Amino acid sequence: MYDIKKDARKAWMRAEGRVFEGKLGDARRGRQTFRAYVEGRWLPNHRMEASTRQDYVYALNAHIMPYFGKLKMGAITSEHVRDWIAHLKKRNVSAHRIKYCKTSILNAIFTTALNDDVIVYHPSRAVDTDPVPDKPRVIITSDQFDLIYNALPSADARLLVETDIESGLRWGELTELRVKDLDFDTQILSVSRAVVELVPKHHPHGKRFLIKEYPKGKRWRRLKLSAQIVAKLKAHVEAKYLGPEDLLFSRCHEAAEPPPQLLDSQALKFIAPNGRMYTHGTITAYNLGKCKCAHCRGAYADYRAERRARGKDSPRKPRTVDTDPHISASWFRRHCWYPARAAADLDSKPRIHDLRHAHASWLLAGGADLQVVKERLGHRRISTTERYLHSLPNADETALHALDKIRTGQGERGNVKELKHQLEEAQAKIAELQTVLTDQLIAQHQVDSRGLRPA
Repeated sequence: MYDIKKDARKAWMRAEGRVFEGKLGDARRGRQTFRAYVEGRWLPNHRMEASTRQDYVYALNAHIMPYFGKLKMGAITSEHVRDWIAHLKKRNVSAHRIKYCKTSILNAIFTTALNDDVIVYHPSRAVDTDPVPDKPRVIITSDQFDLIYNALPSADARLLVETDIESGLRWGELTELRVKDLDFDTQILSVSRAVVELVPKHHPHGKRFLIKEYPKGKRWRRLKLSAQIVAKLKAHVEAKYLGPEDLLFSRCHEAAEPPPQLLDSQALKFIAPNGRMYTHGTITAYNLGKCKCAHCRGAYADYRAERRARGKDSPRKPRTVDTDPHISASWFRRHCWYPARAAADLDSKPRIHDLRHAHASWLLAGGADLQVVKERLGHRRISTTERYLHSLPNADETALHALDKIRTGQGERGNVKELKHQLEEAQAKIAELQTVLTDQLIAQHQVDSRGLRPA
């Protein structure tokens, strides 16, 4: 409130000037839709990792844009955010995913919009999501690891997995290791880069793998490997004739499929699922018989090539051959890790990343210093490393043994018996000292008595 009309008019003119300058309270900027602001301003200009941007885009399209996309930025309130959370819960979206969308993405969008004076208050800051329980990690034991290790399909896969359990590296750090990163004399491994796998449309250059010149946390680290794994890696480098810039672990290009052998006239016939008989190497066998053998695929390929040569079909876009040697995490899981895990027949289903957890837990259970483990893993906070303490199944056996001694009374009886034994030993020692002292006193008395006799 103003006492005089002149002061009120001046305040109104100042506020109007701020509106036209695009400052706080500019209703024009708040009238743009959520989709227009996010896709036009926030997403292109917000600084984030390429892999984070990819995750954000998928989460935005799947869970956020369908609800907020058409709303005006200035009209979004905390009530909308709470209603959106209830909407996701009805769709059975997990609590972890809802928290990620709200805390990591929605909060970041509205914080930037508030700083840029697009909105006048933060609608999602005071809204809570359902708690996400912090589930304990299930750490694989050395016996379980051996079962998976022995079931892996190749020597290269076994060496990669063993290096992972020996170093505790993340997948992107492990698959970007190069020969120059390992000093075979000192056994010191330098972790200075990481690789991430992206969809080409999210890659700056339209490729699959993006090399980052720093690991997670943006800090280089050095760690020492055991002599046995260094010896295996050295033999691997020599056998593969790898140079300093070559990857220690790279994918092998599949060999060309050998041409199919010709079949005799009897073997060419087969009965399809529809009950009719077809001949291998024909178009009808491929289309109607649903046969995808090498003969039928070859016949269909020749047929399509002939039609394209005559201009009857549009030529297919040529396939681009991916020559990047980095190993895809999804490929390794499907072709190496999952089959080996199934062959091991474990009660749990450990992931490849769980090898990193096992590395930390095994070190701490073996008595390694907590700070040393923190540096090996590249954690920023020691509280993150502390989560691996007592994570193995037998970690609480000492505590249970102590509890059992107290409950059964064995501890108390054992202590009483030990005290009685110590008391008896002390009493015996005292008696022995008393005897020695008595003998010395008697001998001294005899000497003194002889010295007092008259001459």
